[in-house]
Amino acid sequence: MTFPSSASAEIEAADPLRIWFRIIRLNRRATNAVAAELKALGLSIPQFDLLSTLTEREGSSQQELAERLYVTKGNVSGLLDRMVEAGLVERRAIPGDRRSNALYLTAKGRDLANQGIAAQRSYVMRTLGMLPRQDLVELERLVLAWRDRARADEDASPTQER
Repeated sequence: MTFPSSASAEIEAADPLRIWFRIIRLNRRATNAVAAELKALGLSIPQFDLLSTLTEREGSSQQELAERLYVTKGNVSGLLDRMVEAGLVERRAIPGDRRSNALYLTAKGRDLANQGIAAQRSYVMRTLGMLPRQDLVELERLVLAWRDRARADEDASPTQER
């Protein structure tokens, strides 16, 4: 009985669909772990996404926020209403634009966002951060290459709904 060499076994294992499913499952596992930590802070993932995005882009409009979060303006609307009501975000009028508001974190919202970011950072460092530096460099290279191919595919099909 012969066994395949290690190199040929690796080539056989390099099935893009198998890798895709592993990444999807890893994403779910990581998302569930971070969601549990955020839940302890009283935040859902969508709430955290909104707060953390505003830490980087305060003064954004609802439309800009929706684009940044890859959701519709309507999806953000109800969530934003609840976050304003909870005292985490405030809307401020934009001079010369009666239809839009600029969105800002309140002190309470900024504190909660920072706690969520710290929880997320802690999870990442306990997991991904434990990989050897060279593996991280290679992983980043691969992820960026995949992202570039995904962007090219998206650009090649501008009429296709995504």
